Amino acid sequence: MNITLLCSDVAHPVMPWLQRWAKKMEKKHTVSILNSRNQLAGGDFLFLVSCSEMISSEYRSLYRHTLVLHASDLPHGRGWSPHVWELVGGANHLTLSLLEAEDKVDSGRIWLKKRIQVSPDALWYEVNELLFKAEIQLIEEAVENYKDIEPTVQPSSEGGSYYRRRTPEDSEIDASLSLSEQFDLIRMCDPDRYPATFRLRGKKYRLKLEKADDEDDSH
Repeated sequence: MNITLLCSDVAHPVMPWLQRWAKKMEKKHTVSILNSRNQLAGGDFLFLVSCSEMISSEYRSLYRHTLVLHASDLPHGRGWSPHVWELVGGANHLTLSLLEAEDKVDSGRIWLKKRIQVSPDALWYEVNELLFKAEIQLIEEAVENYKDIEPTVQPSSEGGSYYRRRTPEDSEIDASLSLSEQFDLIRMCDPDRYPATFRLRGKKYRLKLEKADDEDDSH
């Protein structure tokens, strides 16, 4: 089959996972990894993975199936960065949904869902690994079993919710509160792409969190 993976950001941390999967599948399928909708040429499957572009029906019509990976238990958590909002809010698991792309964001029929347990001490990169692994598993399951999958229609209104796009202000730490009170926010801040910051004594600082359990504390 001819499969396209569309990811808008060439530097997104999911890219190595997509590249490894494409390499793994090269004897069975033709897999292309693209970064812009203007590059879409058609095929059997188009998977939208961390895609920030709107894919209109004109582009979707080039493919037999156009599917979106979205890290929430739809219809709950439509919108932007749902897994970050969920974990910052204290969740101990994520649900990854694979659904059909439609003009209305995150409203299409659902093909598959996968629940992901997340440890309360997992940092942003560890959460990424769990999420990206699950995304590859759903992509592979859809490709291999698409004939047996029966998509389900989302409820039109019941149980739906929407997350707004996160801004740099959403990663700002309150210096007057304890680390414990804000740990879920701090641990989900990617220090390179979405760093945690705080203001103190007239200056703004960046905060980088790393695990030190295995380091020698004798000094």
